[in-house]
Amino acid sequence: MKRIFLGLALCAGMLFMGVTSASAAVYCSDDPTLGIGLPLNYSLNLSLSGAGTSTVVYASGTRSTTTFGFGIGIK
Repeated sequence: MKRIFLGLALCAGMLFMGVTSASAAVYCSDDPTLGIGLPLNYSLNLSLSGAGTSTVVYASGTRSTTTFGFGIGIK
């Protein structure tokens, strides 16, 4: 039973990885991470959609890093 469960989990993980990498063909993103941060943790997400496209602008940070960027998807 344990082998069946682990096999199914492996297959589900591979399927998830395949779906997410396949969707990257119609999704453009940029997410640089800087080695600087603020003395607080924060996260900001802004989503816009319309006319067959969707856009996500985001920023997050910790005490040591800051990540920001955008994503543009085609529906």
